[in-house]
Amino acid sequence: MHKSKVVVAMTLILVLPALSHGELSKPASALPKGHPAVPAATAPKEIVPLSGKVLQTMDSGGYTYIYLLKNGGSKIWVAIPKSTVAVGKTVDLVPGSEFKNFESKTLNRTFDRIVFSLGRVTPQGVKEGTKAVATQGSKNAAVPQEKMKVDKAIGPQAHTVAELFALRKKLDGKRVQVRGKVVKVVPRIMKVNWVHLQDGTGSPGRKDHDLVIKTTALPATGDTLTVTGTLLKDKDYGSGYKYDVLIDNAEIVR
Repeated sequence: MHKSKVVVAMTLILVLPALSHGELSKPASALPKGHPAVPAATAPKEIVPLSGKVLQTMDSGGYTYIYLLKNGGSKIWVAIPKSTVAVGKTVDLVPGSEFKNFESKTLNRTFDRIVFSLGRVTPQGVKEGTKAVATQGSKNAAVPQEKMKVDKAIGPQAHTVAELFALRKKLDGKRVQVRGKVVKVVPRIMKVNWVHLQDGTGSPGRKDHDLVIKTTALPATGDTLTVTGTLLKDKDYGSGYKYDVLIDNAEIVR
């Protein structure tokens, strides 16, 4: 089977931002006679996708779990954002972080080993998963508003989603609390999970209805949570990671 490769310029800016790009130096034969050897600069790196045959799939908590027979013959479970994947087909997936003894509460099951991947890839780059990440900043919220009404958290630090956007200048750098429903989870980007919360306040027109939190917890889509964290305004990580409001170091309190 042909192995497609994910070029760094297409996807590593989202998956492995620590990697740098360098220009190829001229070969030694092109240097003037007697010139000391110059170490070759690192070429733009490529990643080999996690490829194999789909043996089994199941959907739960906003993820599609794929039991994959890898090209090398070993088997492993891989979780990607919910997608249609056919059993018996061969897929190429973005490499991700592997976890051992991972407990899925929505499946009531513990996986000995599982990889969290951004999704499938094509020779041109990421097909699913990463595209959503690239536009997850609050100016281009990836999640449409759902019809819901979530009760506001109680306490002096408590605010609705819309209030956090309206008061972002005043609350910048301060601890806040918010309660909302998980409408999207993008796992393991920059070593944390990026969770979209909505509570029914705000509107897509004002782009103040969808709040992104960064957390090491891994909630499931559909969960209703109360979280505390530090509000950051106008946070720009580059490459599409730009937020009018972001809750950093978020902790689920109940």
